[in-house]
Amino acid sequence: MSWSDFYRRRDALDAVLRAAAGDPAAPLAVDRDLFATEDELLLALHYRWMQQLTGRLGAALEDSDDDRVETVARTWRALAAEQPVLRAVLDAHLTSTEAVEREQRMLALTAGLAELSEPRAEIARVGAAFAGLLRSRPAVVAGGHRGLAKSA
Repeated sequence: MSWSDFYRRRDALDAVLRAAAGDPAAPLAVDRDLFATEDELLLALHYRWMQQLTGRLGAALEDSDDDRVETVARTWRALAAEQPVLRAVLDAHLTSTEAVEREQRMLALTAGLAELSEPRAEIARVGAAFAGLLRSRPAVVAGGHRGLAKSA
């Protein structure tokens, strides 16, 4: 790929995200000169997400003495907050099981919730559960307490 092609693809991805800002679940406009299918476009968007996520995770884990699970969760959530349209488009449209499972395995392994010696399917299952928790963070109520019931 030439630099010209790289910049054209980057600009096309940016345009897709700008167009999706109003409704990330709406059909995506695919530039057929650059992406043969919507799946190819989505994989390029997912690649963008994963590049940013893995880079930030590496830096966060190196700079933090916190629990790995908390560091991964905080980093994922910060990127999702910074890139809400990208995350919403991926959540609404990405159907590539391979790409989704790759992200799930990376999350589980990076957080220390699974080991490389475990079966890939099990690592992905653990990562899927973790990703679900990342998306459904506990509600914060007045006073900064998490939405937990008081014990009697």
